[in-house]
Amino acid sequence: MQDILDRSAFGATLLQWLIAAGTLGGVYALLAVIRKVALTRLAAIAARTTMQWDDLALEILRRTRPYFLFVLALQAALRVIPPDARVGGVLTNFSIVLVLIQVGVWGGGLIGFAVNHYSRMREEGDVGARTTIQAVGYGGRFLLWALLAVTALDHFGIQVTALVAGLGVGGIAIALAVQNILGDLFAALAIVLDKPFVVGDFIIVDTVLGTVEHIGLKTTRLRSLGGEQIIISNNDLLKSRIRNYKRMEQRRIVFTLDVTYDTPPEQMDRLPAIIREVVEGQKLTRFDRSHFLTFAESSLRIETVYFVLAADYHTYANTQHAINMALLRRFAAEKIEFAFPTRTVHHHGSGDATAP
Repeated sequence: MQDILDRSAFGATLLQWLIAAGTLGGVYALLAVIRKVALTRLAAIAARTTMQWDDLALEILRRTRPYFLFVLALQAALRVIPPDARVGGVLTNFSIVLVLIQVGVWGGGLIGFAVNHYSRMREEGDVGARTTIQAVGYGGRFLLWALLAVTALDHFGIQVTALVAGLGVGGIAIALAVQNILGDLFAALAIVLDKPFVVGDFIIVDTVLGTVEHIGLKTTRLRSLGGEQIIISNNDLLKSRIRNYKRMEQRRIVFTLDVTYDTPPEQMDRLPAIIREVVEGQKLTRFDRSHFLTFAESSLRIETVYFVLAADYHTYANTQHAINMALLRRFAAEKIEFAFPTRTVHHHGSGDATAP
């Protein structure tokens, strides 16, 4: 029996191979049990808490594949075999490939976790933002696997310098060919991250105005007040000046009233106080000022400024309607006449001259 165990095969004795096999099986079984117990406990902790670190740890542990546990067990088993054994190098290279694959799975899981976490933070109707961030996640995964592939090729002695250079030149050519598409894609990413507007906001872009319906990878779609859909490329959108009315906390309102020139000075002096009383009598208003500012062509003009403490246009329209009606009644009660465009021509002429 001892002679059989001492026989050599592939650079190691049969006894060493048996010990290595036992080590491989034992370590793998131990790691599998540890992974299963850790998964159970982490899942219970994640269900009880709202923190993100335990969810992330659970995701990483779930993505730890059995072949990675096999690699760890294999490395423990290879310590029993002499380092100069011919099969040792093959198994080591095989282990490196599996480790790189596991790193790719872990990295993809981290990217997916970040994308899902960000998507959950977005509003339910903000489909465009979620689509954009998911596209960025796909790009991140592609880049990760490309780097791992280059690392594997370099490890096996394959010259990747020329390959990387070729890919770089090709990438530059492709980027120049699709630079407009890439510009819109990066603009979409900027919109998602910086959030100058979101789906549902009413915005004005130069002379275009409407409600944001969709934020896509290349374009953003607005629904105008007239009902038609307006499509603007994301790159052009960020180059423009955008007014976001949805985020307006209050409206500054300026209006003027014109009264006739024959209004007595005493009434003119009381008019700002009357207007202030009317404005302050409305809900959601803050009075700012009211002054007799201008001698207009056919009237005495009073300018009034107040704030509507709401962004909704209907609230402003209802408030201004109530103010106008109240002023109309007060002016009628005070016998103050509104001015309308008139022009009075004074003619000074001499009588007809008759010859003696």
